[in-house]
Amino acid sequence: MSKAGSKLVKSANQALAYARGEMHDGFIVHVPEEVDVKSIRNSLGLTQPEFSLRFGFDVRAVQDWEQNRRKPERAARILLTVIAHEPEAVSRALAH
Repeated sequence: MSKAGSKLVKSANQALAYARGEMHDGFIVHVPEEVDVKSIRNSLGLTQPEFSLRFGFDVRAVQDWEQNRRKPERAARILLTVIAHEPEAVSRALAH
């Protein structure tokens, strides 16, 4: 196998290990600058109060985010991103 081919295989194996949760060194977190809160909420079929209650947000904050009066802080953007991809995991984690 060529040197370039070996690097590609190595990179693919590392990506697979990250996806499986087997490897954490060198992992870089991407925190989005913008999060479409209304779209996330609508995709779950929840009202603003239901979304707020289910995920621990203040309902006024959700309203402000959706009306672009405020933007979610970094930690909220991280949580919202996880909710967008794995809402049940967040619900399970917050239920205890």
